[in-house]
Amino acid sequence: MSKINIGFIGAGNMGSAIMKGIAGSSLSSQVSLFAFDPSSEQLEMLKESGVSSCADETEIMDKCKYVFLAVKPQIISGILEKIAPYTRKDTVFVSIAAGISDEFIASKTIPEAKVVLVMPNTPLLLGEGASALSHNESTSEEEFQVVLNIFRTCGKAAVISKDKMKEIIAINGSSPAFIYLYAKGFIDYAASVGIDSGVAAELFAQSLIGSAKMITDSGKSIDELIKMVSSPGGTTLAGLDRLYEGRLTDVVKDCCESCTKRAYELSK
Repeated sequence: MSKINIGFIGAGNMGSAIMKGIAGSSLSSQVSLFAFDPSSEQLEMLKESGVSSCADETEIMDKCKYVFLAVKPQIISGILEKIAPYTRKDTVFVSIAAGISDEFIASKTIPEAKVVLVMPNTPLLLGEGASALSHNESTSEEEFQVVLNIFRTCGKAAVISKDKMKEIIAINGSSPAFIYLYAKGFIDYAASVGIDSGVAAELFAQSLIGSAKMITDSGKSIDELIKMVSSPGGTTLAGLDRLYEGRLTDVVKDCCESCTKRAYELSK
């Protein structure tokens, strides 16, 4: 079976994470990876993962059927205008640019452009990614399955409605940063009371892993899981009371709404 050529325009943190995720997965023998990025240093680092460098965006278009648009939303318009003349009817664009719609990509390239929209996250680098995907009507189910399989080999992947691709960003795309900030609060507290930061980070990270498993595997609701940890008059409830006083869930909602609002701004 001939290999599938997959090209990346952009080799920043997210693009590199996806490429390294593919290279380390069971799909590595079935695909050939190509990349272009203005940073030759980035491309050089990807060589050890088996990624071939391209001279510019047009070489990616020439070599690859599946073209990942792994660039910032703020610059994607110029990139699309540059590659528009090289877009074929069988080109499948895979966009990970937050807030960018398939209609926008088609308006800048060809009207019948095939587009898969993906909101991934950086844990793809460790094969633990969480990716949300949708596609437009021009993309066949077979073509979409190729992209879906890529992300499933690098973690969990879910198909969602195309009109919710902006709202999902806060849930899985941006949420690792929010979780890291939450973790920092606990680790900083540990340091303030004389507990080694490395030990605290290891214990808290394992608590996150274990808690996540309880959410996915225990069959219990979030409220039930909270109750399991909360003995009447105990230490957990004392801490929870302060989180409730600080309206933690309202702050999280505000955070998500701000994230979504920015996604809509970027789509204009």
